Amino acid sequence: MLFDKQTYVARRNDLKKKVGNGIILIFGNNDAPYNYPANVYKFRQDSCFLYYFGQHRDGLAGIIDIDNNREYLIGNDIDIEDIVWYGSVNSVRDMADECGVEFTAPMSDLQKLVDQAKAKGQKIHFLPPYRHDIQIQIMDLLGIHPSRQREEASLSLIKAVIDQRAVKSDAEIAEIERACAIGYEMHTTAMKLCRPGITEQEIAGTISGIAASKGCMVSFPSILSMHGEILHGYPYPRPLEEGRLMLCDAGAETNENYCSDHTRTTPISGKFTQKQRDIYDIVVECHDHAIQVAKPGVKWLDVHLSIATIMTERLKALGLMKGNVDEAVANGAHALFMPHGLGHMMGMDVHDMEGLGQQYVGYDDEVRPSSQFGLASLRCGRRLQKGWVMTDEPGIYFIPDLIDDWKSKGINKDFINFEVLESYKDFGGIRIEDDLLITEDGCRFLGKDRIPYHAADVEEYLAKNRG
Repeated sequence: MLFDKQTYVARRNDLKKKVGNGIILIFGNNDAPYNYPANVYKFRQDSCFLYYFGQHRDGLAGIIDIDNNREYLIGNDIDIEDIVWYGSVNSVRDMADECGVEFTAPMSDLQKLVDQAKAKGQKIHFLPPYRHDIQIQIMDLLGIHPSRQREEASLSLIKAVIDQRAVKSDAEIAEIERACAIGYEMHTTAMKLCRPGITEQEIAGTISGIAASKGCMVSFPSILSMHGEILHGYPYPRPLEEGRLMLCDAGAETNENYCSDHTRTTPISGKFTQKQRDIYDIVVECHDHAIQVAKPGVKWLDVHLSIATIMTERLKALGLMKGNVDEAVANGAHALFMPHGLGHMMGMDVHDMEGLGQQYVGYDDEVRPSSQFGLASLRCGRRLQKGWVMTDEPGIYFIPDLIDDWKSKGINKDFINFEVLESYKDFGGIRIEDDLLITEDGCRFLGKDRIPYHAADVEEYLAKNRG
């Protein structure tokens, strides 16, 4: 457990106050097999269960009975056969004591406890499930078919959890910074290895191994590709080529499951061409602008739109866009070049709490999601708060199929110079990403060491560190 007992007790007490009545069911994860039952992935606990109960063992669930002020840790103690294969672990009673839970029960009693609550007319609160085994368990417990479980999940519980988990404590920030330190090592290693002839998979495998060597894991499958225009371009066995760019989007996840998420774009030759540098510097300017304006009370939507305006102005100066800048942004013309949002919350999950519903995590009654292409992919739009952790990740991409689609349909033809774009179809893409903590009156980078990203610094780092 990362925190002391009182931290988990206080979190659950706060949750009780926010939800108000009924019983809360929070399910831990079970082992997930690769290809047969005994061949399993490294275990990853559900983030909400970890937040409120702190235990990493599989096969657990928690009950918080608000009306009767009773809490249970549900699970079966392991038997001697499991001990032979996997070693001894704490009993469920010991784990309950560690996180300040008074009562325990075997998993076979979960149905009885739920049925008793239903018989008393208590409301049953549960979060939207994302694993099929938990969906089946909820169907057995509550009779709700998996197809209806997301819509019948408790909105009051969802909002209460988001309110708590969005604001990070000092101890949580320290753990995220540990992830950032590993991320720094991963990304600088990728930059050192980046040269013609080495394969994408070799670099990606090496940096994933860095996370594993710390006893951790990657916070998501590493994105590493010469085809940076593919937003989730996973590594292939192809060798890197002279004159192209390598985009690396990767992060680490600590043993306590707090994440980092950075992106760097590296010239494989060691130096940017002028054409690459022109686009790269626009992305840097957008990235640094977000750091300057992000602070409590500012809508992240407005930060996103402000960097869209800068991007449009600069692309217009290069001849790639045209027309009135404000009208172009309002019409979403810039989304041809950046079809994603500026960033997202980050914490225990790299897309923090995404499973609870992005319309609740990143939006509220004041700021609602958009259906416009590009803006619809902005994961957070609402006003920033002190203690939030956000990613700052502008990018510019030249996606041939998207360019052709817009050109054939005349989409935003008043703002896009499609003829000029023809010579950029083999360009690829550029993204630069860092993790930000929203502070009292602004924001700051997370992580002690900065992965080089200004063009001159990148070229200098490569000149000094590539063998």
